[in-house]
Amino acid sequence: MRTEVRRRILIITVTVSVIAALVYGFIPKPVRVDMTQVKKGPMRVTIDEEGKTRVKDRFVVSAPVAGFLRRIELEVGDAIKKEQVLAALEPLRSSVLDPRSRAEALAAVSAAQAALNAVREEERSAEAAADYAKKNIERQKKLFESGYVAKDTLDQADADAKGTEAGRLSAEARVQAARADLERARSLLGHSAAEGIADRERIVLIKAPAAGGVLKIHHESEGVIAGGEPIIDIGDPGMIEVKAEVLSADAVKIKIGAAVLFERWGGSEPLSGVARIIEPAAFTKISSLGVEEQRVLVIADITSVPEDWKRLGDGYRVEASFVIWEGKDVLQVPSTALFRKGEGWAVFVVDRNRARLKEVKVGHRNGLVTEIVSGLTENELVITHPDDAVRDGVRVRLRNSER
Repeated sequence: MRTEVRRRILIITVTVSVIAALVYGFIPKPVRVDMTQVKKGPMRVTIDEEGKTRVKDRFVVSAPVAGFLRRIELEVGDAIKKEQVLAALEPLRSSVLDPRSRAEALAAVSAAQAALNAVREEERSAEAAADYAKKNIERQKKLFESGYVAKDTLDQADADAKGTEAGRLSAEARVQAARADLERARSLLGHSAAEGIADRERIVLIKAPAAGGVLKIHHESEGVIAGGEPIIDIGDPGMIEVKAEVLSADAVKIKIGAAVLFERWGGSEPLSGVARIIEPAAFTKISSLGVEEQRVLVIADITSVPEDWKRLGDGYRVEASFVIWEGKDVLQVPSTALFRKGEGWAVFVVDRNRARLKEVKVGHRNGLVTEIVSGLTENELVITHPDDAVRDGVRVRLRNSER
């Protein structure tokens, strides 16, 4: 009898245990979630773009004329004074004569020399004729005064004298022209690059338009340079500004005088600045994804103490954050806690270990956190990154909790 009772008790115990295990297995387990508190604190909405530093007053010194540039002895970073000589331009060098051109030049010199000799003989002949005509007019004047010749004979002698004098002057001019032709023919040989460089001292000095430092040297070695070609860039490295290419849709939100923060410039602390210029004209730029974008150039000044950013130079990269809104005591939640519900926004709050759906009205957003205008109170717990398992009324548990 006792054995039968024990068997029944054992069967009942096993049956109850199985039923309890089945009931426990079918009870919904709490969903593991991430939670955070709704809090108040400072909030800032910014437009972040990559920027680049540049010298405010940059002077690009160019060659005023084509010439042969002497080697520049300056180095990048050297300090310069106003009116200091930066570079010197010599006259362009002549080309080297090939054998045929040299033979032609020699022949031209010989021909010019022969022509000069010919006109010199003509000049001597003209001088002789002019001298004879001058003596003849003197004799005719004496004979006319004595009454031995007629007035017509005297006039004829005078006309001959004037004609021969004109011939002499013409011959003299032809000699000068022939001498110039000879010099021109000789210059082709004398100014060849193989014969040396003439007039080297007739140079053009290029001076600094302002004091500052050397930023870039376009041509350091000597050589031929065209007129208008840049030679050297100068500017004051202590006068730095930042330029950033901002999307046109974002540029309309930035106001002149807006605060700017410069981060990732190499220092441990961000630099402060202020937007000075928002250019009125946009330009098209192709993004890295191949999309055409309309961008606007925004210029900002650095307002931090110069000792904090003196290591910055021309063309350095910075991250510029333009502040378009800022609040000190703003009720906010992480943006990952929000999701769409109809035309509005909603969150899941945690109430007695259960998720409760709440609709909220949002304000400013900066990508990381969102301002809550209404619908939540400070210190409430909200679920971040809610997935499909989280529904209104479902039991939830902190993801890292052991319970």
